[in-house]
Amino acid sequence: MEQASATAVINARGIVTGWSDGARTLTGYPAQEAVGRSVAALLAEPPSTTAMTALTGTLVLRHRDGTPLRLTARACPLLGSDGAPAGYVITAEPPAAPTLAEQAFQQASMSLSVFDTQQRYLRLNGVACRVMGVPEDVLIGRFFPESVEDAEHSRSFLHNLRLVAETGRPVRYNSWAGAPALNREHAWSIEMWPVKDDSDEVTAVALAAFDSTEQYLAQQRLALLNEAAAGIGTTLDVVRTAEELVELLVPRYADFASVDLLPWVLGAEEPPPDLDEEIVLRRVAHGSVEEGTPGAAVHLGQADTHPPSSPPVRALREGRAVRSQAGEPDFVRWIEDRNTRSPEGRSHREGVHSMIAVPLRARGTTLGVAVGVRMAHPDDYAADDAVLAEELASRAAVCIDNARRFARERSTALALQHSLLPRDLPGQAAVEVAHRYLPSGSLAGIGGDWFDVIPLSGSRVALVVGDVVGHGIASSATMGRLCTAVRTLADVDLPPDELLTHLDDLVTHLATDDTGDEVAELGATCLYAVYDPVSRRLTMAAAGHPPPAVVLPDGTASLVPMAAGPPLGVGGLPFEAVELELPEGAVVALYTDGLIEDRDRDVDHATAELCHALTASAESLDALCDSVLKAVMPEEPSDDVALLLARTRALGADRVATWDIEPDPAHVAGARQAATEQLTAWGLDEESFVTELVVSELVTNAIRYGEPPIQLRLIRDRALICEVSDGSSTSPHLRRAHAYDEGGRGLLLVAQLTQRWGSRQTDGGKTIWAEQPLPPD
Repeated sequence: MEQASATAVINARGIVTGWSDGARTLTGYPAQEAVGRSVAALLAEPPSTTAMTALTGTLVLRHRDGTPLRLTARACPLLGSDGAPAGYVITAEPPAAPTLAEQAFQQASMSLSVFDTQQRYLRLNGVACRVMGVPEDVLIGRFFPESVEDAEHSRSFLHNLRLVAETGRPVRYNSWAGAPALNREHAWSIEMWPVKDDSDEVTAVALAAFDSTEQYLAQQRLALLNEAAAGIGTTLDVVRTAEELVELLVPRYADFASVDLLPWVLGAEEPPPDLDEEIVLRRVAHGSVEEGTPGAAVHLGQADTHPPSSPPVRALREGRAVRSQAGEPDFVRWIEDRNTRSPEGRSHREGVHSMIAVPLRARGTTLGVAVGVRMAHPDDYAADDAVLAEELASRAAVCIDNARRFARERSTALALQHSLLPRDLPGQAAVEVAHRYLPSGSLAGIGGDWFDVIPLSGSRVALVVGDVVGHGIASSATMGRLCTAVRTLADVDLPPDELLTHLDDLVTHLATDDTGDEVAELGATCLYAVYDPVSRRLTMAAAGHPPPAVVLPDGTASLVPMAAGPPLGVGGLPFEAVELELPEGAVVALYTDGLIEDRDRDVDHATAELCHALTASAESLDALCDSVLKAVMPEEPSDDVALLLARTRALGADRVATWDIEPDPAHVAGARQAATEQLTAWGLDEESFVTELVVSELVTNAIRYGEPPIQLRLIRDRALICEVSDGSSTSPHLRRAHAYDEGGRGLLLVAQLTQRWGSRQTDGGKTIWAEQPLPPD
């Protein structure tokens, strides 16, 4: 035979019975030395089991000169008369020089393998052998499941091998799996395709497995960042935001994670200029792959002092992520400190091999630190993990800072609003009042709802409720200005429609900045009502505000039919007043739109619920307030709610005395006498001296400077009220009389003798009034 090929025949007992000339050329043994010898005596190494099973593979012979000779051999069985192998013809060739395709196969940067249709190894390149951890000849002929562990990814691999062999169609899929020679799991992009002969029959299955771990981890990091954008900061709550960061980190990024904040972040203080040597942090959130987080050395809400060398403090001071691995001094001290602080959690910290501390910084301000720890996760934190941690911490820090700023602004706005709202309503006898104010939990912040009860002259009382457009400190400040303006205008004793007109002008001016540009966003609604217990009449006007509800003593309730009017700040439109007479004991309910309006509610249905709730029996007006809110208010109100209930009282004829006065100075004495007799009837003789002087001065002024008709009225309420009305609209004023003036001291004398005095315009002129305190009944 040619030198390139050799043939030998062996019998069933392994004895050489035939030897070709090519065999002599390759091995150096002539036929007379080879024939009759055992084939095992010619081998330098025993053949592998897989090669014997497959009848093909590599044989290592011993040349006649003693050197080993590696040959590629193939055996063909010789069958006897009974069909059993009686011997074998073995054809052997020296290894041929690798072809270009063979070189490309072996030198490929990805794992390449070829399996027969029974899922046995036929070929592997160098990368595949390194992944498997054994040389190619150890795997040739072996069944795939025998070379790997019994795991889900191995079963999936085998399933796809069979699928390609059976269907003849290629398969492509991704897998996250380990390998015998790898110490961690990798991401693989695997493609399998059939190898077919000339008759289009599948003879083998080839595959390429690309290690896409870096790309996979990059995708995971990007996915984590995307989740952080959507999952962190869903609420404007500092603690909840920290919890969302922990939930994102565990278990994909860390086996344990914690968030600790500087104490001032949870309060209303400003950040300190510098960090102290030893930093105190307060634990606000932590989580672990173990239920209940038993490995935490610091409890939620607990403050912890960190030494300067600890990774969290280093991260805070250096402003970057700090990684620490098992064996490093700082890491060892950190673990020892945790174990000393919480020895019961020592067993849960076993296996901790890597940690990372990253500062939470937003807008140049350090808020705290987030810590991640790995135990079950096989990889230590690397540089890419630090970059990811800093990005996640940056996003979380902005959300925490937003929540902190919101909480601070909300607290400030709420404090401002509470300081402006009446705490103890002023004493007056016209109505019994109860009120409630509930700030909303809306992310928009505190609104500008307000209410007030203002005593007026003549035992009358003003009831006010309003709502400023918008939320936050600006709305609260505007509410305060409007509340003050209403009190000032009420002191002038303007009718409700005129008062709203002046208030509308004020809002228009507030909505104009220094440049004269109008700010359309500023506006408000208001309802102003005046109740007179003498006439039992309620006069009211609204500026874009919901109408009040009235409950009569017979238990019927209804909304007052009245024009809503334009909101304050529109300007140029009139307000209409409505007047109705109420029996004693009627309840008037004034409220803001937050009580009845909501995105998912029908206003008509809500107002019907309000009227029904007002008719419920209650022990007191305060109890009725609570029951109304419980029955009508939305479960999660999106706006502030203000509710003011007023139960009317009446001053009977026995508490009011009225006289018409002739415009003649001679009748002043008669007016004094009538007033004195009325005080005697009321049992107020002690007040007679002052009352005579007040009546004398006011009636004299009305006769001298006013116009008829002139009327004197005494009202006995919590105070003794003396009123003199005339037909002139000229308002009186105090002045200081000179030494030789004959007059000009009357009003000064009234002001000195009484508790307070004033004047108000009426439809027919004016009324000058003065109040004297009375001893309690």
